Amino acid sequence: MRTPQAPPRSPRPRPRTPRLRTALGVGALTLVAGGAAAWELLTPREPAPGPPEVKSFHSRPRLDPDVLTRTTPAGAAPARGLAPGFVFVAVKRGPGQDGPMIVDDRGRPVWFRAVGGDRTATALQVQRYRGRPVLTWWEGNTHLGHGHGEYVVMYASYRELARVRSVASELPDHHEFQLTPRGTALMTLYVERRADLSAVGGRRDGTIVESRIQEVDVATGRLVWEWRSADHVPVTEGLTAPKEDKPHDYFHANSIEVDRDGDLIVSARNTHAIYKIDRPSGRIVWRLGGSRSDFAMGPGTRFAFQHDARRRADGTLSLFDNQATPAKAEESRGLVLRLDRRRMTARLVRSYPHPDGLLAGAEGNLQTLPNGNVFVSWGPEERVSEFSRDGRMLLDLALPEGADTYQAFRFPWRGRPLARPAVAAHRRGERVTVWASWNGATHVRRWRVLAGPSRRALRPIGRPLRRTGFETALHMRTAARFVAVRAVARDGRPLRTSRAIRPTGR
Repeated sequence: MRTPQAPPRSPRPRPRTPRLRTALGVGALTLVAGGAAAWELLTPREPAPGPPEVKSFHSRPRLDPDVLTRTTPAGAAPARGLAPGFVFVAVKRGPGQDGPMIVDDRGRPVWFRAVGGDRTATALQVQRYRGRPVLTWWEGNTHLGHGHGEYVVMYASYRELARVRSVASELPDHHEFQLTPRGTALMTLYVERRADLSAVGGRRDGTIVESRIQEVDVATGRLVWEWRSADHVPVTEGLTAPKEDKPHDYFHANSIEVDRDGDLIVSARNTHAIYKIDRPSGRIVWRLGGSRSDFAMGPGTRFAFQHDARRRADGTLSLFDNQATPAKAEESRGLVLRLDRRRMTARLVRSYPHPDGLLAGAEGNLQTLPNGNVFVSWGPEERVSEFSRDGRMLLDLALPEGADTYQAFRFPWRGRPLARPAVAAHRRGERVTVWASWNGATHVRRWRVLAGPSRRALRPIGRPLRRTGFETALHMRTAARFVAVRAVARDGRPLRTSRAIRPTGR
């Protein structure tokens, strides 16, 4: 359901970390018109190391995202062969603020939005709505593996297009949100329902958590289609035992894929199975895995507690095979299977384990990239990785200890913010350090400092300097009362300019 655009929420308070200061290096003095002078670093440097878990910025003091650290390859530029684009994550439960974040191959933020309050975010990715690329993610609260929140759809300008909810008293779950070419969205939600559990050792008057799939029109909020697990899958297919103190979550849908014929492929964590669902009738066309598989499972194809079942362009099926919890194997893996519908067999094509043998008890996904690489999130195991087609690890990013991201993706992205660049500045005598950033802009290559006696009388000083990350520190000597920064494109074209400010200090 589309809701009016809400004002930004205040970010969740976090303990402030010391501001990072960049030491001044060897430079050159450049005289400019009007008596001002710019002291430009010949070799601009990144801020000195600070607290490792949280990133802080002078120009955006309300943003404190978690730090992602590149672990493979260590101490060098990312390996060749990476797919183009940025990494999309939504880190939660870390020492920094929760929220959706885009980072580069070094783990440096490109865009971050703090969700604020006690809310978390998951599943940040790029999708298309009415032919246009958009960002989508879920934000809300989670409890015992179930989410209660809403999905956000945002333009490339970082302006909200819609907030989408399910058509029910229950709020949409965080596991899945897929936009369709018809302007609709497919999403999961969990609803409690009375059921006879005596066949699985439970109460005759028991309660289940029914998985539902809804297709909702994004613009109007109208319900287009709904599927209910209890109408098509008996509780006896669940492979987890009922618990006395809570409803029995026997199915637990966690991914939805629109197949090439328009039917749906749905992953159900707690049946250890993947289902193909006939869209018009809702009937089960076939089951893969679990206790009633229609396919003979070949060597190495059995999976458990899986996530993210996707049909690939070559017809194979990919998924993230958790194998926990409880542990069914020693490690989780990305998995690619080939299904033979004539012989009804499943064959292993390739497995992608992490070199460290990670076992993810929840969450996780595998994304197939256009160049054949795969991108994998390891959920609570605090890693996101990219592998070549043949299984060679090309990139590994580590989250802070205790943090996780439900999924991680790589996409090409061109972000062009409506807001203008941000600036902060500090003076010590005639030495001034200016910090420049533009949250979400992907087309900035250099920054130019403007200075002058008033906000309306600013002139460029020095030469544009290379952007060095989310925030770039620029050093100069000037007696000007006001400074501002201007973003510069790769071809030297000036972009937008920040507001003019007076440097702090004296």
